Order: sequence, then structure tokens, then C-alpha cells
Amino acid sequence: MAELSVTDLSKELRDAITALDVSGDVQSVGIVTRVGDGTVWVYGLKSAGYNEVLNIETEDGIVEAFALNLNEDEIGAVLLGSDESVVAGSKVTLKGTVLDVPVGPELLGRVVDPLGNPLDGGPAIKAKQRGLVEREAIGVLGRKHVHEPMMTGIMAIDAMFPVGRGQRELIIGDRQTGKTAVAIDTMINQGRQKTGVVNIYVAVGQKLSKIARLVERLKEEGVMDNTIIVATGPSDPASLLYLAPYAGTAMGEYFRDNKEHALIIYDDLTKHAVAYRQMSLLLRRPPGREAFPGDVFYLHSRLLERSAKLSDKLGAGSLTALPIIETQAGDISAYIPTNVISITDGQIFMETDLFNQGIRPAISAGLSVSRVGGDAQTKAVKSVGSHLKLGLSQYRELASFAQFGSDLDEATKHQIERGQRLTELLKQHQYTPMGVWEQVAAIYAVNTGSFDKVSVSKIGEAKTALLTRLWTDNKKDMQELNKGDVKITDEEPVAKLIAKTAKAVAKGFEE
Repeated sequence: MAELSVTDLSKELRDAITALDVSGDVQSVGIVTRVGDGTVWVYGLKSAGYNEVLNIETEDGIVEAFALNLNEDEIGAVLLGSDESVVAGSKVTLKGTVLDVPVGPELLGRVVDPLGNPLDGGPAIKAKQRGLVEREAIGVLGRKHVHEPMMTGIMAIDAMFPVGRGQRELIIGDRQTGKTAVAIDTMINQGRQKTGVVNIYVAVGQKLSKIARLVERLKEEGVMDNTIIVATGPSDPASLLYLAPYAGTAMGEYFRDNKEHALIIYDDLTKHAVAYRQMSLLLRRPPGREAFPGDVFYLHSRLLERSAKLSDKLGAGSLTALPIIETQAGDISAYIPTNVISITDGQIFMETDLFNQGIRPAISAGLSVSRVGGDAQTKAVKSVGSHLKLGLSQYRELASFAQFGSDLDEATKHQIERGQRLTELLKQHQYTPMGVWEQVAAIYAVNTGSFDKVSVSKIGEAKTALLTRLWTDNKKDMQELNKGDVKITDEEPVAKLIAKTAKAVAKGFEE
């Protein structure tokens, strides 16, 4: 589509533009000069602002668009619906609002599109409030440091790379390595542990069958009533894929600003960046690296900055973000991955090799990190998991080194054997998030050497037997431990209880 000037247009359009100029309505009325691929160019509307909603009059009724390019003589806008009925010469007026979506408790348990329309066949959503899709992030003085744990229920994460309320922890890795599984288990854990955290799942261009399966699973687990799903499919226009994460964030901010806690999952921001690139190229924005526009970093930074732990003065609510990024062949140094890594407070890297070896969740101990760290951990998990990451990283290094020679000293052999047991211990099936007491008991049993004589292949069975016996015989102690307030030392009565039970269980599994 060649660049057009007013002189290139048809006589009818030129006459309409001249009439608009003569009438003086050029500030509040516009005319579509060209349309294509979900974008429209509008002459006039000189008073329009960025992200303002435009009403385009067509034979089939009003079609909405929002202004994205504000040029000297014309506006580049992106359609929120089909462009089939929009033609050059269509009249355009300002709606008088910027993009907003319904927010509030009325959305809980529902599947909606990025404009707040229901997709689950339920009644229309009658929300009392609306939230701005684009909104400035809370400033530094309105925030508090991240210190409350957001338990994921995944032992490898809670013990080594803890996530706190208000944190932004990136989940990154190749496709089919279990990224979404980690996010879904975190949502399920909020329901199982009765944390009161509201879940918001934003599906950017995901298969609708996948979203339907997720809804069914969340209903089975009893957490759908406390969840909002913002869904877009692969066939939806780029404008809806672009808006989905912002709409979900606006819904999450409602709970954050009302002294509550929310968790938002963006699945995934790679597709979001691609949708933005498509819109930008159609609007003639100059392409940069990998054809992305120059402001693609700002696209994600202004989104993720809205997740925060608010100060006590503002109600101490929080919005925690788990953005997902898909890499190609494990390349975390590509453009979009490095952008999002630099915006977030740490990343959980899912390694394809580990996944193929049957280690699930396939979390890389070396490349994953939490920049909040122990501040967001319960005392109990922190006391038993402090050396876990180092031990696991050293084991992986020693294991690759040891395969080249058989003469190993006793200390190295012991470290490798302990590492094998830790690796086996951290394996966890999907949809089985663990409570604080389960994580503490399992890690403490391996760390203290109670399972050293149990064969590696039976560590999983021994772990299950230990947890079953502890819960059956010492339910009150385990409920108290689940609060996470006790620092586990060898002198602590509950630690002695775990060690004693672990040794008794281990006898039944010894080689």
C-alpha cells in the first residue's frame, strides 16, 4: 500500500475533506481515507488523543477503533472489530473516552475477551467500575519492598527461587518445556492453601481448546471461582492480542488497589510482541532490530511496572506477575527475552535437556535466579533450602566431570550421590502443588542424610511414605509447621520428629 497524500485521493474523498475543512468540524470529526489489514487512516479529528476510542460509522453500524499514530495531518488507528464494512469515506467521531475495561469482583469465575465481553456463554458482565487499559505505574514512594511469600507449591521454586507478592518473576524456555504448567500449578496452589489471592490468566493467541481444558481443570480444582481468564485466540485481530495483557492488568489493579492480592500470568509475551510488531508495521512505524519497532521495550516495561507491592498508606495490596517468554533453541540472549529479563525481578529457566531426561519441572538451577531471594521466603523453607541451589549446581557440574573418570574421592562420590537424591526429590507431577510442611519435611530428610541409603529410584516413593506417615501420626505438628514461622534447626522438636520418622521410613526402602 503506497503512501497517499490528499491529492492522490478520489474526487469524492477530496470533496468530503474540503467540506469538513470548510465546516470547521476538523477537530471533532474525521473521514477514513484508507483501510486495510485491521488498520484505518483518518483525516481530521485533530483533538484526538493517544489510545482514544474512535467511532466509525458504517452500513452495519458503529465499528470502534483506537488511535495509535497521531500524525500532523492524519491519525493511524487500529480496529477493534472486523474491517469488512469499513470503507474510505466513512465518517469518524470521537467516543469521548480512552480504552477501558470492566473491573471488579463481578468478573471472578468468568472467561472474557480483552474488552470485557463474556466468552463462556454466561450473562453479560455488569461491573460497577471500569479500569483504564493504559495507566501510569505506581511511583517508588507508593511501593513497599517485597517481603510476603507467594507460594507456588513447586518445591524447586519455593526453596531455591522464591517469589514474593508484588514481584515479577519471568518463566522462560523453549516451547513444550512446562512453562504454562508451572504457572497453572501456582494458580491451583493459591486455592489449595486458601491464600485468598485472585488469579488472572491472560491467554495471548492461545488455542481455544487449550483454554477450555484449563477452565475445566480449574473448576475441578475448585479455584475457578477465584480466577479471571482473559482469552484471545490465534484468529483474533492483532489489536485484541495487543490489548489482552493490559486489560488483565487493569482487572488485577482493582484488587491490588482495594487492599487485596492478585496474581497475573501473561501466556505469553512473545506472541504479544509479535502482535505489536504487526500493528506497528501496518501503521508505517520504522522497523528496528528483528523488525520490532523501537518502543517494544517500553511496551513490556510499562506493562510489568504496574505489578507492585503497595505501601501501607495505599492499603498494602499487591499484584504479582508471572510473564512467560518462549525462546528458540534455548537462546535467552535474543531480543525479546533479554528485554523482559532486564525488566523482571528474576527468571525461572526451563531447560529442554532436563525435560527430555524426565526431570520435571525442568528448572535449570544455574540459569534461574530470584532477585528478591530470601526476603520472600517463609522462615521454615528458608532454613532448609538455603544450600539447595548451590548443592544442586555443584552436583550438575561434578556429574558432567565425573563421567570422564572413575577414580573419585569419597567426598566427591558423596556429593554426587546426595545431588542425585536431591534431583529426584525435586521431581514433581503437574497439578500436585505442595504445602510448606511437605516441602520442609522432604528437603530436611534428604539434607540430614536420612535417605542416603535409599536407592535413587525409590526416593519418590520414600518421600510419599514419609509425608503420609507424618500427616497421619502428627497432624497438629504439621499444621503448625505449615504456617512457616518456625526456623528449622537440628534442636527444634519438629525437626527431630521429621528426622526420626524419615529414618524409620528409610529402613523400608534401603538397598
